[in-house]
Amino acid sequence: MSEIIKGPWPDPATPGNKPRPAAKIPGSDWATGLVQLHAASTVLSFRPLGAADQKMLWRWLHLALWDPPPAGPRPLQVLERPETRIYAEDWGRPTDIGIAAVINGIDAGACWLRLLPEGVGLASVDAATPQLGIALEPEFRRQGYGNALTRTTLQEAWDRGHSQVSLTVHPLNPAIALYEACGFRKVGERRSYHLMVAKAGS
Repeated sequence: MSEIIKGPWPDPATPGNKPRPAAKIPGSDWATGLVQLHAASTVLSFRPLGAADQKMLWRWLHLALWDPPPAGPRPLQVLERPETRIYAEDWGRPTDIGIAAVINGIDAGACWLRLLPEGVGLASVDAATPQLGIALEPEFRRQGYGNALTRTTLQEAWDRGHSQVSLTVHPLNPAIALYEACGFRKVGERRSYHLMVAKAGS
């Protein structure tokens, strides 16, 4: 069982935490070239999210736990709960899919998918549908990076043969617009959260 990092987590922008070069995921056909977004000096690339990223994945999972204002970040202890840690612990299983976004050489966030047994996880649809998590560091939000990151991760899921991907989102979370733009549709409710599903080819 992977250790939960209590914080503070490593700052992805500090010299000692340089990201590894972007690399192609085996079996994937997503581009490994650089993508220019916004200003000419901004370069976005992607790399696989691997077991070596476990510490940062705990950070990103914590960032992904969104509550409507004026609520602040949840206490770090939330990561100790079994219903939370299932999305990140022991990252790097054969069926795990994860993509990290690298902006100007800095790890800016990640989108990850995990298969869990049917009935496990708030976004559970069935045992063949991976559940999605996504987080960007605050300074990289609302700039279009989340859209590119989500689409790249979904394409990897389709390339690996998945027919759909699920997630849950708070009804007041502005990220709903992002999910809908990437093909997710509301299909139900789970504990007052929207259950959304994206299907391959949609």
